[in-house]
Amino acid sequence: MALPFQADAFDASLAILTVHHWPDKARGLRELRRVSRDRVVILSWDPTYAGCFWLTEYIPQIADEVRRIFPMLHEYEPELGPVEVIDVRIPHDCIDGFMGAYWRRPEAYLNQRVRAAISTFAKIGDVTLGLTRLDRDLKSGEWNRRDGDILTGAEMSLGYRLIIAK
Repeated sequence: MALPFQADAFDASLAILTVHHWPDKARGLRELRRVSRDRVVILSWDPTYAGCFWLTEYIPQIADEVRRIFPMLHEYEPELGPVEVIDVRIPHDCIDGFMGAYWRRPEAYLNQRVRAAISTFAKIGDVTLGLTRLDRDLKSGEWNRRDGDILTGAEMSLGYRLIIAK
């Protein structure tokens, strides 16, 4: 992957939840560094994140898949140099369509259009059983009894990280 820009063409480069899709991550990171005069900023997910996202109770294969495809945080430094890593808390009303955006709106995951915008769902195959269980638990109030305490939260840490190389 060679970006069609001269070296130092931009003050900064930005990659949002994309590095895990790159066939040659190291080369792509070097290209970001090459075209950036000042910094490279990457939003990613931390595979060592030990927290639990309630959605994995319904679709456990999500956890395995994201841990398999996302680069470890230390893998950025060989190509970018020293990096600063910042926890990104997801606001309850986030409108971007990534996996954790709907943490406080569980019914959104039942919507095929929402799932179609989340690449992990395309990778893990049939999730019908988990979605059926989620739908049942939402209708019965079980989800609210078990996880409803998050409904008052304004933001949540789900393992997303901002990686900044200067």
